[in-house]
Amino acid sequence: MNKLYIISPFVLFFIISSLTYSQEVNIVPYLKQIESGEKGKVLEKLKDLKEEYPDDPSVIFLQAVLTENGQNAVGLYKKIISKYPQSRYADASVYRLFAYYYALGLYETSKTFFEELKKDYPRSPYIKIAEKKIPAKDEVASEEKVEKEPPPPPTKTEVSKSTDYKFTVQAGAFSNSSNANDLKKKFDDAGFYSEINEKVVGGTTFLVVSVGKFLTESEASNFLDIVNTRFHLDGRVVPLQ
Repeated sequence: MNKLYIISPFVLFFIISSLTYSQEVNIVPYLKQIESGEKGKVLEKLKDLKEEYPDDPSVIFLQAVLTENGQNAVGLYKKIISKYPQSRYADASVYRLFAYYYALGLYETSKTFFEELKKDYPRSPYIKIAEKKIPAKDEVASEEKVEKEPPPPPTKTEVSKSTDYKFTVQAGAFSNSSNANDLKKKFDDAGFYSEINEKVVGGTTFLVVSVGKFLTESEASNFLDIVNTRFHLDGRVVPLQ
């Protein structure tokens, strides 16, 4: 009996694009392996690919997909769209940047990448996926900094469920649970309240690590400086849902 194999939309996009950009390394087999849960095998192959094709944008994209640290992956995606804007996975890179910042709750930043996707890649299949995630105007959180007076950092024991907290600090978004748990443990060891929440964007699940709960945006902004400096992060203040 013939078996029916179902290919996900993302892999299908990659297969179609591989027919157009034959000059780049074909990474479709590796993307299919990742989707099948064989990430370790692809990581082993990535080292050879990087040595043989150090400047190939498709290989850089594969590296970004395999990079578990969100900020490091962001750097790779930005490299693709700045140096190789006509490459096979340039539009996918823009979309992944949109998804990353959306997962962090930075809707204004994510919208800039959505607009870039529409402007530079008007025929990209990712536009329709991203359109479903664009928030309404009243959902967009302000990304402007607030003047601050340093308060003491909140501790786990200071966070009461009955208090109507309004803001928190999103410290990072990860696709790998061990990285998210490692960061949370650092906060726990320091005595700070923290939590991990899942956020799904375009079929990708991010584990968002938040630290602290605050009554005012000013208090959260003050603590943000402490967290970013002490833990070498690039966190953001966001409203609590």
